[in-house]
Amino acid sequence: MSTVKKPNCGARLDRLPDCGWHWRMFTLVAFGLLVSWSNAIGGLVLAQLKNIGWANNNISAIFSSLTTAGMFLGALLGGIIGDRIGRRKGYLLFVAIHVISMYVGAFSPNMNFLIFCRFFMGFGLGGLLVVLFAGFTEYAPSRNRGTWSGRASFIGNWSYPVCSLISMAITPLIAPELNWRVQIIIPAVLSTILFFVVNAKFPESPRWLESKGRYEEAEAIMSEIEAVVEQQTGKKLEPITGVPEVKEEKVIPYSHLFKGELLRRVILGSFVLIAMNVIQYTLINWLPIIFMEQGINLKDSVVLNTMSMFGAPFGIFIAALIMDKVSRKIMGVGLLSIIAVLGYVYSLQSSMFMITLIGFFLITFVYMFVCYASAVYVPEIWPTEAKLRGSGLANAVGRVSGILAPYAVAYLLNSTGVTGVFSLLGAVAIITAIVIACIGIETRNASVEAIGVKAE
Repeated sequence: MSTVKKPNCGARLDRLPDCGWHWRMFTLVAFGLLVSWSNAIGGLVLAQLKNIGWANNNISAIFSSLTTAGMFLGALLGGIIGDRIGRRKGYLLFVAIHVISMYVGAFSPNMNFLIFCRFFMGFGLGGLLVVLFAGFTEYAPSRNRGTWSGRASFIGNWSYPVCSLISMAITPLIAPELNWRVQIIIPAVLSTILFFVVNAKFPESPRWLESKGRYEEAEAIMSEIEAVVEQQTGKKLEPITGVPEVKEEKVIPYSHLFKGELLRRVILGSFVLIAMNVIQYTLINWLPIIFMEQGINLKDSVVLNTMSMFGAPFGIFIAALIMDKVSRKIMGVGLLSIIAVLGYVYSLQSSMFMITLIGFFLITFVYMFVCYASAVYVPEIWPTEAKLRGSGLANAVGRVSGILAPYAVAYLLNSTGVTGVFSLLGAVAIITAIVIACIGIETRNASVEAIGVKAE
């Protein structure tokens, strides 16, 4: 047994006042989310590929589902790898995989090779999202963890309107055969910069080191963080009082995710992420094609998609403001109910004005739920010892729906039209709202350690 004094990192991190150190960590996570937009360009790239004859509805379904299959495997293995090698090394590993697959994919000679590369883009992104969202909860203080995570999601989701604006700008200037390649190269270059910044500036999680019994390393990093905070605030930190010494490090086997309280959390997280994946990625990947199916030309389709997608950062911004002021259960049920109703109303519209207006509000509420699901609720419901594995497993189960959903969307578009697609999304939203109401747990303002104790 180690003779080194356990550093009690959780209580020490939670008592830190908000300062420049938190903003640095926030920036490193938010920048990673912002530039990793290979998934955000999916619908725009597919529209360009359809325009040059590389894709049709069925090929688009394969493209979308294999992207999600890669994200499924990335989330599943990313959680296991991240809990084993740490948050910092996991971050670097999955950025590297994502970058390499984007560079190779941008020079694809045909659609089959691009779909092959797209799988690995999804793999890298799936692992990266698990590491970023779940790992960030270990750095943020419990009193406003939802706000910090919501802010990171807000910055990250600007990738959708930003890449739409880039598409609008380059579409008239670049030949269609090169357009989609440039759209992939841009995030690849930015992610390359990210890799070197993270390597230089991103510290390992003291909570993770402590959970592994690596007390000397945890104490060294924790002491360095406290020194930086004292320097930035100009105040000496108060000593920890009334907090029991941390327990001996414990191991949570992967098999424990399939029984007891942890299984309940896997089921809860999986349903939340199924709803997020089906709703979000259907709109991301299919909205431009849905517009084209309604008789809107490619140029107007890109414009409508761009205008609607500005609801994404607006929704995340609103969610970040209220995240720590509203019960997690009430927020989840409320958002899903609104999405179900608004989606059906949206499907009945035919005028450009109403499609744009209602589409903006629909995307706003969808991305409030995306922030809630992916950045806050699912990442925070696990103990540190199994945080990435639990989050990764729930993400992986959620991705399965994303693998199957594109085929359902393609079938519904061909057989029942837009109304059938949005009826499917509404049904998924209502079922998930019922699950949250019945088995959801409350995590608002609870420490990472307290959440972990409840899972034992």
